[in-house]
Amino acid sequence: MTPFECCYDGVLLAGVDEVGRGPLAGPVVTAAVILDPERPIEGLMDSKQLSERKRDRLFDLIRERSLAWSLGRCEVAEIDRLNIFHATLLAMERAVAGLSIAPEYVLVDGNRCPKWHWRSEAVVKGDGRVPCISAASILAKVARDREMVELDSRFPGYGLARHKGYPTPDHLQALREQGATSIHRRSFRPVQEALSSTKSGSQSDLFGAE
Repeated sequence: MTPFECCYDGVLLAGVDEVGRGPLAGPVVTAAVILDPERPIEGLMDSKQLSERKRDRLFDLIRERSLAWSLGRCEVAEIDRLNIFHATLLAMERAVAGLSIAPEYVLVDGNRCPKWHWRSEAVVKGDGRVPCISAASILAKVARDREMVELDSRFPGYGLARHKGYPTPDHLQALREQGATSIHRRSFRPVQEALSSTKSGSQSDLFGAE
């Protein structure tokens, strides 16, 4: 099914992508987007290749001009229970299920599709090749980044607004010194290793369970 556009031979396409598989903290967030061929959006590409300012501008345009869009997510507790792979697939399913228009075909970034009832296809590096997947990658990234900035004010000292929960050296150091919060993924090895050598113990009781 190429070339990938908003629709192919009259088939309505939804693009799906995720953000947040690699971080040590916070949810995994997904998005599903059905673009409107009558209202094209210029500049769609892999969200990681865009500046924050351009992502923010496209975030608003995608929500305004798309035929339908939806966000899905899995929380930290679900990630720890299911593992990040299965949690990501579940979040993708939630995003597609949340669309106000049912897609006829779903294009998923990567090499694996969830086991769902929608006809679908995985597209390796689709976020840089397929407009509707690019749009989904932008929605998911902006939504998650903004949430991590908000969480930074609730959980100060970890630098969440700066690294968005990824395993940077300063994040790992903060984990060792301050312990883990309720938004840290305890099933991830770097969190386990940091906690094993923590100086001040876990703060999970202080911040509460996820």
